[in-house]
Order: sequence, then C-alpha cells, then structure tokens
Amino acid sequence: MKKIFILTLGTVFLIASCGRIAAAEAPSASTATPLSPTVTATVTPTLAPTETFTSSPTPTETWIAQGPGDVTVPILLYHHIDVSPNSSRYYVPPKKFEEQIKLLHDWGYESITTDMLVQAILTGVELPPRPLIITFDDGHMDNYTTAYPIMQRYGFKGVLYLVANYIGTEGYMDVDQILEMHNTGWEVGSHSMNHLDLTKLDPDKLRDETVGSRKALEERLGIPILTFAYPFGYHDNSVMDYVQFAGYIGAMGASGYTPAQGKWNLFYLQRVEIKSSEDAKTFTRFLPWHGDPTYLPTDTPTPKLMPSHTPNP
Repeated sequence: MKKIFILTLGTVFLIASCGRIAAAEAPSASTATPLSPTVTATVTPTLAPTETFTSSPTPTETWIAQGPGDVTVPILLYHHIDVSPNSSRYYVPPKKFEEQIKLLHDWGYESITTDMLVQAILTGVELPPRPLIITFDDGHMDNYTTAYPIMQRYGFKGVLYLVANYIGTEGYMDVDQILEMHNTGWEVGSHSMNHLDLTKLDPDKLRDETVGSRKALEERLGIPILTFAYPFGYHDNSVMDYVQFAGYIGAMGASGYTPAQGKWNLFYLQRVEIKSSEDAKTFTRFLPWHGDPTYLPTDTPTPKLMPSHTPNP
C-alpha cells in the first residue's frame, strides 16, 4: 500500500511539472503581430521621412551621410517612354530606355525621392553612394505600361509629376494606376492644374495652378503632394513665391547640366531632360559616377534582376 501511495504521488508530481514546462514554452497570447504599414488618406506634409515616401531600399552600412548643404544627385527628366509617331524629342523608345536603366543599375545607382534630397540639403541624411532621382512629367499612360515594369525589373522607383486635370483622360493614367505605382514606392508631385505657362497668368489663376493643383491631387489621390515641377520649366519670382506659399518643400526645373543641388536651387532643382536621341553611350555624359567604360549595350536579352511586374490593365 505504501509503495502504491509513493508511485501515485510521483505521477502527480511529474504531471504537474510537465504542465509548468509546457506553459513556459507556449507563446504569450498577448504578443501582437506588427501590421504592415498602410497609405494614409491625409498626411500633413513634413520634412520628416515617412514610410509612405520611402522609395529606395532600407539604408545599409554602405549608405553615407550627405549634407546639409550642397549634395550631388543627378535628376533625370522623361516624358513618354514609347516610339514617337512624329519623331518628337519627348519620346524615348522602350529599348533605349531599358538600356539606360540597365546601365544605371550596372554602375551602382540607387533611386531616392525628392523628399530625401530636400532633407539631405536642409538637415543632412544618409543616402546611397550613388543616388539619383528619375522623374516623369505629365502622367502619360506609357509611364505605367512601359516605364514602370522596366524600372521594377532593375529595382528603381520614380517620381510622377501629374497635371491634375489630365488624370483619367485619354492617353493619361487614371487614379488606380497612379496609386498602384505609389504603393510600390513611387513618389507623386504636382505639375500644375492645366500645364500652362505660369509666368503669363494673373494672380488668381496662378494660385489655382500651384496651390489649387496640390489640393486637388491630395483630395483625389489621398496621398501627400510635397513637390512641384514647373510646366515647360518656366518660372519667375512670382511663380516661385506661390509655389512656396502652397507649402511645397521643393520644386523641379526642366533644365540643368550638372547634378549639383543645394539650398540655392531648392525651388529650381536641376534636371536633365533625356531626349529621344540619347542612347546608353551618350547618356553617360549626364552621370557624375561612371562604371565600366567599355560597357556597350547589345541586343542580348537582359536577365530579369527582380521579379517581373505586369501592370494591371
């Protein structure tokens, strides 16, 4: 009887001990799984970086502090990525465009946003060793159907400068397409309300094209609009005053021959227009950092460096 009692007591002790071990190993029910960041419908523009506007990979040990003050960031300007029906300088054929994007990738360039550039100029931030900004003016449909998937393959993000009243009209991107690009890291800025020469407008109309376009884009897209691009690059003191009054943190010109950016041109950042005549070889004269000088594009199909993306129809 005594042996039976001791055996029973030992069994109870063993079961109790196992229960405590199991309880210690079980995950806590109160541990919450972090939610993925989402795009907010209204965000007050600020110079502080937000997850919404991070268009480049998370900084690594290779990133370096740049600014405050002058920084070297080439800014490229494209319009159409398509074959021109009339030999227009504003059309860069898709084959040439991919050669240029591949060269940028092979030479170690990484895309950043204008928000990051402005922060570097004003306060100093870490940027990639070879940062650049790739911009597209007007909001043409081929930016979505052609430029977007090519840039996705090579890991680049861009900046769309949209004419507010062009959205959803024939030949231009609609809201869903714009937001799809934005949600993958592309930045969106204003290119005015109607793409007019702002230097020839009366104050009320000028206010609508600058202040009004920002408000219209933010209301329609539900995302912050932080920067502006002057139509045709035309500007004067009055135009620049309205752009700053509208609350933009910086503005893009339509010309420039160096990648130098700073406080002195914060509201007319230098951009180089890439014309239809450029190829991967002549294109290199716009770049401050070079790679293999023997690089020449070939007709050999380019391997996909990142998962291919096909825009939604």
